[in-house]
Amino acid sequence: MSDSAHTTNGAASAFDADATDEAGSADGTDSIDGPTATDDAVSADAGEYTFDDLSVVMGTYNEEEAIATVLEDVDEVTDGRAEVVCVDGSSDRTPEIAREHGATVIEQEPQGYGVAVREAILTPDRPVVVTTDCDDTYPMEALPEFLAEINDGADVVSGDRLYHGAKAMPAFNRLGNHAFAAVASLLMGERVHDTTTGMRAYRREVVEEIGWTENTGLSAELLIRPLMRGYDVRERPIAYAERLGDTKLDPIGGGAAIAKSIVTVCLEEQLRRF
Repeated sequence: MSDSAHTTNGAASAFDADATDEAGSADGTDSIDGPTATDDAVSADAGEYTFDDLSVVMGTYNEEEAIATVLEDVDEVTDGRAEVVCVDGSSDRTPEIAREHGATVIEQEPQGYGVAVREAILTPDRPVVVTTDCDDTYPMEALPEFLAEINDGADVVSGDRLYHGAKAMPAFNRLGNHAFAAVASLLMGERVHDTTTGMRAYRREVVEEIGWTENTGLSAELLIRPLMRGYDVRERPIAYAERLGDTKLDPIGGGAAIAKSIVTVCLEEQLRRF
């Protein structure tokens, strides 16, 4: 694993990825040298979290084209030991497919991204929670590295999609995500690189101790509030793939809502310090 600049004052730690080139490994993904499902280095006997302590959670909405692939990847990487929770508002076969693959499905009326993901992260009782999207854009093979960082003392591990260029992301969205990170960095006084990534690992106490308020902008809030409250937050470069199925996010309206959330949350956290 690449060396990282660890901090104790809540600043996001950006990983030194000199060992990998801009495109990642030869197959287009980051190399994984963290624990595997059979790695003795991550064991209960050593007092460290294993995949038995991990919940992978997601909000799902009409993702029948991709959900099976995502769940199969989680199962393969964790040897079937991670719990999977989907909070679903679909009108297609997404919940049925998820249950067929062993996921716990909580059905709710569609109320937006944040409502579903907030329910998803608060439902499991395992000590480590990883959020992801259900469109096959995020690399489940990075789960061992995320778990290794939690075992190393991180409170939040945030996947940085933009480090390797995120060429699979539409150019407009890529530009917007760089802008979101710049605005958040300015308002927080701490450098962050990807505020809206959907793949992060959290210690359970982090998600339970903070009151989450945002909907469309929840992904940014899930990074900003822990960082500004002094938790050990680390960013890790990850590969980002082209999504399966159609996007549900309006890039204009959704982007405006995210920008508003970033400003609102940053200002609330600044005022909280007084």
